[in-house]
Amino acid sequence: MWMAENEGAKFWLSVLTKLKNRGVQDILIASVDGLKGFTDAINSVYPQTQIQLCIIHMVRYVSWKDYKAVTAGLKTIYRAATEASALIALEKFALIWNKKYPQISKS
Repeated sequence: MWMAENEGAKFWLSVLTKLKNRGVQDILIASVDGLKGFTDAINSVYPQTQIQLCIIHMVRYVSWKDYKAVTAGLKTIYRAATEASALIALEKFALIWNKKYPQISKS
C-alpha cells in the first residue's frame, strides 16, 4: 500500500514503477479519473495499457435533465448478455448522445 499527501502524476508514476520492479508485467486496462498526467504516467511504464475514463466521473458532468436517460442508456450497454449486443447498445447510445457527451461513448 502506498500513501501520499497529494495524489499526483509523479506519485502514480512512482507507484507504477515500483509495481513494474516487483514483477507486474502488464496492465490490460486502467480506469482513471482524469487526473492530469496520470495517463502519461501509465503509458510510460505500461505502454500497451488501454486507458478509459471512469464512467462515474463522466456521468457527473451530465445535465440533470439528461441524467436518467443517459444512465438508462448506459445500463443497456453494461447489462448486455453478449459482447455483440453490448456493441449494438453502444452504437445506439452514441447516436443519441455523442453530440452532447462525446467522451462517454468513446470510453
